[in-house]
Amino acid sequence: MSRFNGKRAEFEASGEKINVAILGAGRIAHTMAGTLTQMAEDSLYSSWIHPYAVAARDITRAQAFADQWHFDKAYGSYEELVADPDVDLVYIATPHSLHAEQAILCMKAGKNVLVEKSFTANAGQAREALAVAEETGMLCTEAIWTRYMPSRKLINEVIESGELGEVKAASANLCYPVSGKARMTDPACAGGALLDVGVYPLNFLDMAVGADHGRTLDHFDTSMVPAET
Repeated sequence: MSRFNGKRAEFEASGEKINVAILGAGRIAHTMAGTLTQMAEDSLYSSWIHPYAVAARDITRAQAFADQWHFDKAYGSYEELVADPDVDLVYIATPHSLHAEQAILCMKAGKNVLVEKSFTANAGQAREALAVAEETGMLCTEAIWTRYMPSRKLINEVIESGELGEVKAASANLCYPVSGKARMTDPACAGGALLDVGVYPLNFLDMAVGADHGRTLDHFDTSMVPAET
Protein backbone atom coordinates (compact mmCIF):
# COMPACT_ATOMS: atom_id res chain seq x y z
CA MET A 1 0.00 0.00 0.00
CA SER A 2 1.25 3.47 -0.85
CA ARG A 3 2.36 5.28 2.29
CA PHE A 4 -0.63 7.57 2.73
CA ASN A 5 -3.53 5.82 0.98
CA GLY A 6 -6.57 6.18 3.23
CA LYS A 7 -4.61 8.38 5.64
CA ARG A 8 -5.28 11.93 4.47
CA ALA A 9 -5.32 13.48 7.94
CA GLU A 10 -2.08 11.73 8.86
CA PHE A 11 -0.51 12.89 5.60
CA GLU A 12 -1.55 16.52 6.09
CA ALA A 13 -0.25 16.52 9.67
CA SER A 14 3.04 14.84 8.78
CA GLY A 15 4.59 17.54 6.62
CA GLU A 16 5.53 14.80 4.16
CA LYS A 17 5.07 15.11 0.40
CA ILE A 18 3.70 12.74 -2.24
CA ASN A 19 6.68 11.16 -3.98
CA VAL A 20 5.93 11.02 -7.71
CA ALA A 21 7.86 8.66 -10.01
CA ILE A 22 7.91 8.48 -13.80
CA LEU A 23 7.97 5.10 -15.53
CA GLY A 24 9.62 5.67 -18.91
CA ALA A 25 12.08 8.33 -20.02
CA GLY A 26 10.86 9.38 -23.47
CA ARG A 27 9.46 12.65 -24.81
CA ILE A 28 6.23 12.74 -22.82
CA ALA A 29 8.14 11.77 -19.66
CA HIS A 30 10.28 14.90 -20.08
CA THR A 31 7.12 16.99 -20.46
CA MET A 32 5.75 15.59 -17.20
CA ALA A 33 9.10 16.07 -15.45
CA GLY A 34 9.01 19.73 -16.42
CA THR A 35 5.49 20.05 -15.04
CA LEU A 36 6.36 18.29 -11.78
CA THR A 37 9.41 20.48 -11.34
CA GLN A 38 7.33 23.63 -11.80
CA MET A 39 4.69 22.34 -9.38
CA ALA A 40 7.35 21.62 -6.77
CA GLU A 41 8.50 25.24 -7.07
CA ASP A 42 4.99 26.74 -6.96
CA SER A 43 3.55 27.74 -3.60
CA LEU A 44 0.22 26.18 -4.57
CA TYR A 45 1.73 22.69 -4.77
CA SER A 46 5.20 22.75 -3.21
CA SER A 47 4.01 21.61 0.23
CA TRP A 48 2.59 18.32 -1.04
CA ILE A 49 4.35 17.14 -4.20
CA HIS A 50 7.92 15.95 -4.75
CA PRO A 51 9.47 14.78 -8.07
CA TYR A 52 11.16 11.67 -6.73
CA ALA A 53 12.25 8.92 -9.16
CA VAL A 54 12.44 7.76 -12.78
CA ALA A 55 12.85 4.32 -14.34
CA ALA A 56 13.98 3.38 -17.85
CA ARG A 57 15.09 0.13 -19.43
CA ASP A 58 18.72 1.05 -18.89
CA ILE A 59 20.25 2.86 -15.95
CA THR A 60 22.38 5.23 -18.03
CA ARG A 61 19.30 6.74 -19.66
CA ALA A 62 17.43 6.86 -16.36
CA GLN A 63 20.33 8.53 -14.56
CA ALA A 64 20.70 11.16 -17.29
CA PHE A 65 16.99 11.92 -16.93
CA ALA A 66 17.23 12.13 -13.13
CA ASP A 67 20.27 14.40 -13.36
CA GLN A 68 18.55 16.72 -15.84
CA TRP A 69 15.43 17.11 -13.69
CA HIS A 70 17.05 16.74 -10.27
CA PHE A 71 15.12 13.65 -9.26
CA ASP A 72 16.33 11.76 -6.18
CA LYS A 73 16.42 8.28 -7.68
CA ALA A 74 17.07 6.58 -11.03
CA TYR A 75 16.30 2.94 -11.77
CA GLY A 76 17.38 0.75 -14.67
CA SER A 77 14.25 -1.41 -14.54
CA TYR A 78 10.58 -0.88 -13.85
CA GLU A 79 10.59 -3.66 -11.25
CA GLU A 80 13.20 -1.79 -9.20
CA LEU A 81 11.06 1.35 -9.28
CA VAL A 82 7.93 -0.33 -7.97
CA ALA A 83 9.95 -2.07 -5.23
CA ASP A 84 10.90 1.33 -3.74
CA PRO A 85 8.70 1.75 -0.64
CA ASP A 86 8.91 5.56 -0.84
CA VAL A 87 7.19 5.81 -4.25
CA ASP A 88 3.57 6.96 -3.80
CA LEU A 89 2.37 7.67 -7.34
CA VAL A 90 3.70 6.45 -10.69
CA TYR A 91 3.09 8.32 -13.94
CA ILE A 92 3.24 5.79 -16.79
CA ALA A 93 4.84 7.38 -19.85
CA THR A 94 5.38 4.42 -22.19
CA PRO A 95 3.62 3.43 -25.46
CA HIS A 96 -0.08 2.51 -25.30
CA SER A 97 0.63 -1.19 -25.76
CA LEU A 98 2.42 -1.35 -22.38
CA HIS A 99 0.08 0.73 -20.23
CA ALA A 100 -2.15 -2.03 -18.85
CA GLU A 101 0.71 -4.38 -18.02
CA GLN A 102 2.70 -1.67 -16.29
CA ALA A 103 -0.25 -0.14 -14.44
CA ILE A 104 -1.07 -3.57 -13.05
CA LEU A 105 2.59 -4.11 -12.06
CA CYS A 106 2.55 -0.82 -10.13
CA MET A 107 -0.79 -1.34 -8.42
CA LYS A 108 0.06 -4.86 -7.30
CA ALA A 109 3.20 -3.36 -5.75
CA GLY A 110 1.06 -0.85 -3.85
CA LYS A 111 1.57 2.17 -6.10
CA ASN A 112 -1.10 4.56 -7.34
CA VAL A 113 -0.96 5.19 -11.08
CA LEU A 114 -1.57 8.06 -13.46
CA VAL A 115 -1.60 6.46 -16.91
CA GLU A 116 -0.80 8.54 -19.98
CA LYS A 117 -3.49 8.47 -22.65
CA SER A 118 -4.55 6.30 -24.21
CA PHE A 119 -5.35 4.56 -20.96
CA THR A 120 -4.92 1.12 -22.53
CA ALA A 121 -4.82 -0.37 -26.03
CA ASN A 122 -8.36 -1.78 -25.84
CA ALA A 123 -11.42 -2.17 -23.62
CA GLY A 124 -10.41 -5.58 -22.31
CA GLN A 125 -7.14 -4.22 -20.96
CA ALA A 126 -8.96 -1.26 -19.40
CA ARG A 127 -11.36 -3.57 -17.57
CA GLU A 128 -8.45 -5.68 -16.30
CA ALA A 129 -6.56 -2.62 -15.01
CA LEU A 130 -9.65 -1.22 -13.28
CA ALA A 131 -10.37 -4.61 -11.71
CA VAL A 132 -6.87 -4.60 -10.19
CA ALA A 133 -7.45 -1.04 -8.93
CA GLU A 134 -10.62 -2.25 -7.22
CA GLU A 135 -8.82 -5.28 -5.81
CA THR A 136 -5.81 -3.35 -4.47
CA GLY A 137 -7.48 -0.08 -3.48
CA MET A 138 -5.02 1.90 -5.62
CA LEU A 139 -5.86 5.01 -7.62
CA CYS A 140 -5.84 4.27 -11.35
CA THR A 141 -6.68 7.17 -13.65
CA GLU A 142 -5.91 8.52 -17.10
CA ALA A 143 -3.79 11.59 -17.81
CA ILE A 144 -6.11 13.19 -20.35
CA TRP A 145 -5.83 16.89 -19.65
CA THR A 146 -9.01 18.02 -21.42
CA ARG A 147 -11.10 16.40 -18.68
CA TYR A 148 -9.62 18.82 -16.15
CA MET A 149 -9.98 22.06 -18.07
CA PRO A 150 -12.39 24.83 -16.96
CA SER A 151 -14.05 24.62 -20.39
CA ARG A 152 -15.53 21.26 -19.42
CA LYS A 153 -17.65 22.89 -16.70
CA LEU A 154 -18.62 25.77 -18.99
CA ILE A 155 -19.79 23.38 -21.74
CA ASN A 156 -21.80 21.33 -19.24
CA GLU A 157 -23.48 24.46 -17.89
CA VAL A 158 -24.51 25.65 -21.37
CA ILE A 159 -25.95 22.25 -22.32
CA GLU A 160 -27.74 21.77 -19.01
CA SER A 161 -29.24 25.29 -19.15
CA GLY A 162 -31.34 24.35 -22.17
CA GLU A 163 -30.08 27.38 -24.07
CA LEU A 164 -29.23 25.14 -27.04
CA GLY A 165 -32.46 23.16 -26.83
CA GLU A 166 -32.24 19.37 -26.83
CA VAL A 167 -28.80 18.33 -28.08
CA LYS A 168 -29.20 15.38 -30.46
CA ALA A 169 -25.87 15.39 -32.29
CA ALA A 170 -22.36 16.74 -31.89
CA SER A 171 -19.25 16.90 -34.02
CA ALA A 172 -15.63 16.86 -32.87
CA ASN A 173 -12.34 16.64 -34.73
CA LEU A 174 -8.64 17.03 -34.05
CA CYS A 175 -5.78 16.67 -36.48
CA TYR A 176 -2.03 16.77 -36.22
CA PRO A 177 0.71 14.87 -38.09
CA VAL A 178 1.76 11.51 -36.65
CA SER A 179 3.70 10.04 -39.58
CA GLY A 180 7.09 11.27 -38.36
CA LYS A 181 6.92 9.35 -35.09
CA ALA A 182 7.66 5.62 -35.35
CA ARG A 183 5.60 4.50 -32.36
CA MET A 184 2.51 6.20 -33.79
CA THR A 185 2.57 4.14 -36.98
CA ASP A 186 3.76 0.84 -35.48
CA PRO A 187 0.90 -1.58 -34.75
CA ALA A 188 3.11 -3.41 -32.25
CA CYS A 189 3.10 -0.23 -30.13
CA ALA A 190 -0.69 0.18 -30.53
CA GLY A 191 0.13 3.07 -32.82
CA GLY A 192 -2.32 4.97 -34.97
CA ALA A 193 -4.51 8.04 -34.94
CA LEU A 194 -7.35 6.58 -32.86
CA LEU A 195 -5.39 6.03 -29.65
CA ASP A 196 -3.28 9.16 -29.97
CA VAL A 197 -5.37 11.88 -31.61
CA GLY A 198 -8.80 10.24 -31.53
CA VAL A 199 -9.07 10.03 -27.76
CA TYR A 200 -9.58 13.79 -27.57
CA PRO A 201 -12.70 14.10 -29.76
CA LEU A 202 -14.09 10.87 -28.27
CA ASN A 203 -13.63 12.19 -24.75
CA PHE A 204 -15.08 15.55 -25.74
CA LEU A 205 -18.23 13.90 -27.07
CA ASP A 206 -18.57 11.81 -23.92
CA MET A 207 -18.14 14.92 -21.77
CA ALA A 208 -20.40 17.17 -23.83
CA VAL A 209 -23.33 14.91 -24.69
CA GLY A 210 -22.63 11.37 -23.47
CA ALA A 211 -21.96 9.55 -20.22
CA ASP A 212 -21.15 12.70 -18.27
CA HIS A 213 -24.81 13.66 -18.75
CA GLY A 214 -26.20 10.19 -18.10
CA ARG A 215 -26.72 9.48 -21.79
CA THR A 216 -25.69 6.58 -23.99
CA LEU A 217 -24.60 7.67 -27.45
CA ASP A 218 -26.64 5.99 -30.17
CA HIS A 219 -23.88 5.77 -32.77
CA PHE A 220 -20.66 7.28 -34.07
CA ASP A 221 -19.69 8.23 -37.59
CA THR A 222 -15.92 8.44 -37.96
CA SER A 223 -13.39 9.13 -40.67
CA MET A 224 -9.64 8.59 -40.97
CA VAL A 225 -6.80 8.30 -43.50
CA PRO A 226 -4.95 4.97 -43.28
CA ALA A 227 -1.17 4.82 -43.05
CA GLU A 228 0.84 2.20 -44.93
CA THR A 229 1.03 0.15 -41.75
